[in-house]
Amino acid sequence: MVSKYNKKVLKEFTNPKNMGEIKNANGIGKIGNPTCGDILWVYIKVEKDKKGEEILTDIKFKTFGCAAAIATSSMITKLAKGKKLSEVEKINYKDIVDALGGLPNIKIHCSAMASQALKKAIEDYKNKIQIKKRVNY
Repeated sequence: MVSKYNKKVLKEFTNPKNMGEIKNANGIGKIGNPTCGDILWVYIKVEKDKKGEEILTDIKFKTFGCAAAIATSSMITKLAKGKKLSEVEKINYKDIVDALGGLPNIKIHCSAMASQALKKAIEDYKNKIQIKKRVNY
């Protein structure tokens, strides 16, 4: 069966944004799917603004996978970059699918992987803060 992708998905696949790594990232999330073989990493940089709110100032991804895996990885970076961490934490797979104008049902898991990798990066960031607090206590 051949999956048909819409123009938005094809655009994100052929011209992905925010690809690469962040050196000294505050958080890194990795997820893989042994069934389809897709693997992706999400790197985040978080800084506090003048009000003391945590802002996701940079986000990058590395994805080894199909067109949908790359497109959803690119899209999640666009949805998250520059937003408050509290807003970013609420991004889910449906937000990604909607922003892409839909995905074939067989490829919905790619959007779930992208949102899970972002959540793991945020969890990694928060764990590092807790460790830092304990060390400096």
